[in-house]
Amino acid sequence: MIARSEDYVEYCREVAQGIRDVGDLALRGKNTSEITRRVNAGIIREVGLTPADDLVDVGCGDGTLLRLAHESGVANAIGLLATEEEAALVRRRGLEVRQGFTHSLPVADACASVVVCNNVLLVVPRERIPESLREIERIARPGARVYLGEIPFVPGPPPEPEFETVRETLTYLFGEYGTRAALGMARRMIFWKLTGKPMIIRSGSSVSFYAEPSEFVAMAEEAGLELVRYWPHDWPEGRFNYLFRKPSDFDHDAFDVKDDPGSELELTSVSRLSAAEVRNSAVSPW
Repeated sequence: MIARSEDYVEYCREVAQGIRDVGDLALRGKNTSEITRRVNAGIIREVGLTPADDLVDVGCGDGTLLRLAHESGVANAIGLLATEEEAALVRRRGLEVRQGFTHSLPVADACASVVVCNNVLLVVPRERIPESLREIERIARPGARVYLGEIPFVPGPPPEPEFETVRETLTYLFGEYGTRAALGMARRMIFWKLTGKPMIIRSGSSVSFYAEPSEFVAMAEEAGLELVRYWPHDWPEGRFNYLFRKPSDFDHDAFDVKDDPGSELELTSVSRLSAAEVRNSAVSPW
């Protein structure tokens, strides 16, 4: 029997149990480790990661960002994944990974100077987005940089057709995606058959959440984050990357410094960019 699950967490758990290559947890397809590396190297540049930073990667995939962070001198880097099955696989790479959900992150308040959540929120149900953003704000310390990447602004592709038999499923995959996809599914089906587990294939669109930039920025600001800039994601198209920061107390201070009785130097905080200024800011090249 071919079972279909709309529960993305259960789907990820099942995939992790039958996975061969940990790199597949990046969810970018087969043999795409170089793409994953380039995407995460770009994130490191965008947030200006330094050895002094404490990093939390919400939805760390195969751990590439954590590994690159350690290679650049970062001592404290924690990854979070939705299932213990996924987390156990990535821990084999010598990385610190915990199980947790975006709406309930298993890390302390204000523990991170950099928070990354890339290619994750799009699979979170829309009703969970506000509390997920509040959790991200909670774990960020004042002044922290917060990178929220690959947020779609259009709905995902239509659901894949549903099939009742193995033959129908494999024939469709071969015709649409080629030999590799069909053989990969065949291998999973053999695993399910030998273990007696149900054949779980997630139906429906892979995109649960999407929002126009103005809507998403408003949601993030409501959670307490401050927009730095946003720009179009290269591939796949139809997505934006966002860089926020968590305001610090100093940002909102304005005070006078008395140099001498006859002179006065006024110091003010850096002002926030207006929405129009952000939209007109330069697009960051990857």
